[in-house]
Amino acid sequence: MELNKRITILTGHFGSGKTEIAINLALNEKKLHNKIAINDLDIINPYFRSRDISNIFEQQDIELISPATRLATSDLPIVSGEIYRVLHDYRYRVIIDAGGDNDGARALGQYYHEWKELKPELVFVLNANRPYVSTLEGARYTIEQIEKAARLRVTGILNNSNIGSETTMDDIRNGYELSSKLSNLLSIPLLYTTISVDLKDEANCFAKSHQVMFIKRFMKLPWEG
Repeated sequence: MELNKRITILTGHFGSGKTEIAINLALNEKKLHNKIAINDLDIINPYFRSRDISNIFEQQDIELISPATRLATSDLPIVSGEIYRVLHDYRYRVIIDAGGDNDGARALGQYYHEWKELKPELVFVLNANRPYVSTLEGARYTIEQIEKAARLRVTGILNNSNIGSETTMDDIRNGYELSSKLSNLLSIPLLYTTISVDLKDEANCFAKSHQVMFIKRFMKLPWEG
């Protein structure tokens, strides 16, 4: 699925899977556009880092913007100034993997003046199997806190409900139901549902009647090797 705007920011609760989606979006966008940059602004989650697969980006000629190598595993709130270059270079399609929750969203707030001019798309990635966003009220509250910290309005919701390799179509359907209710409550468009390619056959019927993006899983939990 092609992005509607030149700059897309992915945010969501801890464990929502937004980094996985950012990677897949960058690879998809590279098929359609010449210059793609992905910015790793996730300064909260110590496990899921898009910079961990920098070799894949190098092979695909996708520019990865992240802290210097010596700081890559420091888990400090370090943001590369290189982001300004691609934000204002209109040849680039830019995907930003932002931190989870309102704490991570604060890193976005420092670019307030850029956002006023550039008007990016801010996508809330919902994994209905995660604590605090498994209910309508919890998901609504999380969006409100992210918007306040980032000083941006969420423009779209993405259903990425999963439990890793144990995900079933019931998990995806339940997540879609919650995402739809959230969309209606806040009048924010539900963009699509992401489903692992491993479930493509099982998801065939669902995909016929819903907007779906099949994604490949790149990131692994520490105990998965």
